[in-house]
Amino acid sequence: MRLNELARLMRTAGDENRLKILCLIFNHKKVCVSDIAGSLKMSVALASHHLQAMSKEGLVLSTREGKRICYKLPGKPFVKDLKKFICKYK
Repeated sequence: MRLNELARLMRTAGDENRLKILCLIFNHKKVCVSDIAGSLKMSVALASHHLQAMSKEGLVLSTREGKRICYKLPGKPFVKDLKKFICKYK
């Protein structure tokens, strides 16, 4: 991974709400937008906004289950390293 790519991923993941969302997904493997919003006491629109930004950078993967959009984590080395780091300090 090049340094500029790492910097972009860190900027995307570095938001406090996004870190909370990532920890929630780390703990549950797959979580739907409405469940994330409810658990973190934020609107569905705000949760969806953060998830879309992370999805665009490949930090999360989305799947549709009926009317619900659910997210899980890819098996990328960066995501595994991020889990070790952020969940340690949560």
